[in-house]
Amino acid sequence: MTQPTVFCNNEQFDIFITEEQIKARVIELGAQLNMEYEGRTPIFIAILNGSFIFFADLVREITIDCEIDFFKLSSYGDAKISSGNVKLLKDLNCQVTDRDIVVVEDIVDSGLSIDFIKKLILQQNPKSFAVVTLLYKKDAVKTHNDIDYIGFSIPNDFVIGYGLDYGQKARNLPAVYKLTAQ
Repeated sequence: MTQPTVFCNNEQFDIFITEEQIKARVIELGAQLNMEYEGRTPIFIAILNGSFIFFADLVREITIDCEIDFFKLSSYGDAKISSGNVKLLKDLNCQVTDRDIVVVEDIVDSGLSIDFIKKLILQQNPKSFAVVTLLYKKDAVKTHNDIDYIGFSIPNDFVIGYGLDYGQKARNLPAVYKLTAQ
């Protein structure tokens, strides 16, 4: 059973999106991607560390042929707000030229990470480029990149769980929790 309240770094967080809601939405996103990419072999690219749980659950719903790879970026450190400086910590091992690329993110808030990744990938001339994210903070976005597949649109609240962390903690929670109003 999912806990209604958790504590992380001495702050209280309340349940926001349940494990069941996430599971149902991941199944729907997988079905959409299977239809969209039928007859093709896309490369699904996870953005580490945050998307690893969502990515694993999502690719298990993919029934078409596909490949996987990983980027590792840093923009938060231990803070609750992005530093705005995106750093590439691990590059891809695959060739993206003339390939269908699907980037998988845990959350799009400022949009700076997606902007950074998109520029890197588009330099290599992929056949197509799409982004799927579990969470999308429309009110926090500072860039204008289209997000092709959105799990949940959420307000500009600080959230943890299901891969999302606070100072590297709470990624293992099975649901998404938001910081309790103070």
